This record gives sequence, C-alpha cells and structure tokens, in this order.
Amino acid sequence: MQQVRKGDTIQVHYHGTLADGSIFDTSSGRDPLEFEVGGGMVIEGFDNGVVGMAFGDKRTVQIPAQQAYGDKNDDMIMDFPVDRFPADLVPEIGMQLNMSNTQGEQFPVVIIDVAEDYVVLDANHPLAGKDLIFDLELVSITPKSLIIMP
Repeated sequence: MQQVRKGDTIQVHYHGTLADGSIFDTSSGRDPLEFEVGGGMVIEGFDNGVVGMAFGDKRTVQIPAQQAYGDKNDDMIMDFPVDRFPADLVPEIGMQLNMSNTQGEQFPVVIIDVAEDYVVLDANHPLAGKDLIFDLELVSITPKSLIIMP
C-alpha cells in the first residue's frame, strides 16, 4: 500500500486540540486540507506527522510547541500608547486587532492589558507556547512525479 512521502500532495481531515481538550481548529464540515508534504505549507510537526500514512489511515500526533508555532517570545509583547488608537476605538482585554510594521506588512495582535496611557499588545501567534494534538485521517495521496520535463 502506498505511503505518504515528502513531495507527495495529500488531503487530510484533521481535528486539533490542546492538552486540556479544547478544540482550536478542525476540517469537520469543510473540504480536507491539501498540501505538499515537506513543502513548508504547514507546521513542522504536522508535516512530519503524516509521513508513512496510507490512504484511509487515522493517526493521532502530539506536536510540541517547538514543532508548532514556537515558544512565546517576550519581544513580541509591547506597550502601545492609547492616544495612537483611533478615537472611536475603546481598547479592551482580549480584543484582536491588526497592526502594520514600517514596511506596511500587517500582523495580528491581541490586547492583553489596558492601562491609563497605554495598552499591552501581544503579537505572538495565539498557539505559541502550546503543545498541539491532531487527530488525522488521510483521504488522498498524489505521489510526486518522478518524470522530469526536459
């Protein structure tokens, strides 16, 4: 039976939970996730977790934070002056916002504290520092072509 190797394009259904059992993502009710294994399209632990699976296989993979979204980085937590917020925005803990850097690239942040003159923003990925658990079901494998066009 054909097994998943790096370079194959696969489709997989998944159900992602944290150690406490809370669900953070699932493909349930959607099309399966399609990606090239080893192509850098998914987190490292997910990529490695599908290698060796065969059509129809189900597997649970536990992915440490370092092979997922990394550890929380204190440099990604910043104080931001309240007077630089739009006048009609009232900052609240847990509010998710988008910021842009000096190159114009946008990135998400979450307000984790509100003081009188500033708010504390966290630009870490929401799953940074967390170990992830995925229940996987392989639904298709398209092997990497061994034919090279001249």
